[in-house]
Amino acid sequence: MQGNRGPRPEQHNQGPPRHLNPLDHQNKGDASSNGEHSETNSSLTIDLQSFRKPGEKAYTQRSRLFVGNLPPGVSEEEVEKLFSKYGKSSEIFIHKDRGFGFIRLESRTLAEIAKVELDDTLFRGKQLRVRFATHGAALSVKNLPQFISNELLEEAFCIFGPIERAIVIVDDRGRPTGKGIVEYANKPAARKALDRCADGAFLLTAFPRPVTVEPMEQYDEDEGLPEKVVPKNQQFHKEREHPPRFAHPGSFEYEYAMRWKALMEMEKQQYEQVDRNIKEAQEKLEAEMEAARHEHQVMLMRQDLLRRQEELRRMEEMHSQEMQKRKQIELRQEEERRRREEEMRRQQEGSRNFLENREQEMRMHMAGAGPGMGMNRNSSGGNSVPPGAGTIPTDPVPLMPGAGNAVPGQAGFPRGPPGPADFGSNKRRRF
Repeated sequence: MQGNRGPRPEQHNQGPPRHLNPLDHQNKGDASSNGEHSETNSSLTIDLQSFRKPGEKAYTQRSRLFVGNLPPGVSEEEVEKLFSKYGKSSEIFIHKDRGFGFIRLESRTLAEIAKVELDDTLFRGKQLRVRFATHGAALSVKNLPQFISNELLEEAFCIFGPIERAIVIVDDRGRPTGKGIVEYANKPAARKALDRCADGAFLLTAFPRPVTVEPMEQYDEDEGLPEKVVPKNQQFHKEREHPPRFAHPGSFEYEYAMRWKALMEMEKQQYEQVDRNIKEAQEKLEAEMEAARHEHQVMLMRQDLLRRQEELRRMEEMHSQEMQKRKQIELRQEEERRRREEEMRRQQEGSRNFLENREQEMRMHMAGAGPGMGMNRNSSGGNSVPPGAGTIPTDPVPLMPGAGNAVPGQAGFPRGPPGPADFGSNKRRRF
């Protein structure tokens, strides 16, 4: 009735099924009989492109395998040949003395296929043990805000170093659980993120609650602990004397089993009470934070108002100073204008006085020279000068400097009646 038997339990949740490699059992038989992996495995090729997800990074820590129970004296070349059909490997390390090693394949899918096919197979008389290696640069992130995505988580933590994977853990309905995983490409970057987040408060959103970063605990949830790997020591045989059962009421086992149940129930209640206290403290802190946020905003608005008032006061002072400067400039301009008018007035008065004095001098000169000239003419027997022939008009035309008027003695100036100079006087007064 073996034909009706379903798939083995260990085949579930282990990645691609075994029928991907139809030569699996034949290869295992060849490896056990010949003491080494068959050449048919190396001839079987796998299309690497079909085993890589779009955008998946190659040769990450997730595709790193632990290979245990290696035969003594095995070389890296032999291990590389053993895994050659799963693509080119980028890292091979063999500890020959302790019989284990590590190998890194191109993708997580290829590593899963290699783990399923090579685990428990015989290699040079030794039964191999293939497991995924511990990710030494993986961190667990807790207290994630509500609206954090994988992309934002990677963008936030990439400041500490190159990241291979950043995942926000969700429940079965796709709702975020407030936890995440960040896997770095190397341990120094992970250590830097741990130290920086432990020393400071790393915020991912506007909500001022920092995230908690811890080294991620590695678990093997695929294989578990098979019976064959349990150590068969004296304590093992002592514990296995009795099979699984329910304790009979009133027996020794039942009494202490109930006491253990009471202790576990008390522990559960204590954890629940702690969770309630933490939840109440969180709600209280959120309320205080909202009140403090409102008060802080009011304080900022008040400071901004005071700053604006101070700026307005300074602007008013600057405006007042500017107006005073303008008034002073206008006063100086008015004084300058008055000064220029006064100077022009004084120049006009000086010109007028000069002309009046000049006219008076000419009159006095003509009054003193006129009779002598007449007497000389009469005494010499000459003709007498008619009255008024050598006099200057009583109202001469005023001369203004710079007004375009002709000056006596210049071209174009109308000559008046003949004066003393016209009758042989050798001295002329210069105008």
